[in-house]
Amino acid sequence: PGPSAERADPSRMRPPVLLTQENTQIRDLQQENRELWLSLEEHQDALELIMSKYRKQMLQLLQGRKREDTEPVLKVHQANSLEIESQIDRICEMGEVMRKAVQVDDDQFFKVQEKLAQLELENKELRELLSISKESFEVGREDLPD
Repeated sequence: PGPSAERADPSRMRPPVLLTQENTQIRDLQQENRELWLSLEEHQDALELIMSKYRKQMLQLLQGRKREDTEPVLKVHQANSLEIESQIDRICEMGEVMRKAVQVDDDQFFKVQEKLAQLELENKELRELLSISKESFEVGREDLPD
């Protein structure tokens, strides 16, 4: 093995290490995204539960009072309802953004895997061609007169 073989060695070692790191990072991000997604869904469920309890209490309160007494309470209730609903809408939007991010991560991961498979196949084919070419070169040299 001459200097060219030593030079080829490190470059052959480097890509799989980098790709392994990249795959690990992608898997970590996917896991983190799944956990964030679950947390977001739990938060949404909690908000909707709070809203339903709030509506039930307001209904009970309004049923026990006269019409003129309930007007200011009803206005406050409507304002609070709108605020909580807008928060739920914002959480849903965030969830949609996160869902898209997870999808992009998954697509990226599969692209990296596909590229890696292509490179491995190409590498294998090039090695086979190189060994065939070396063999034919050596056969050709043997045919030459000394």
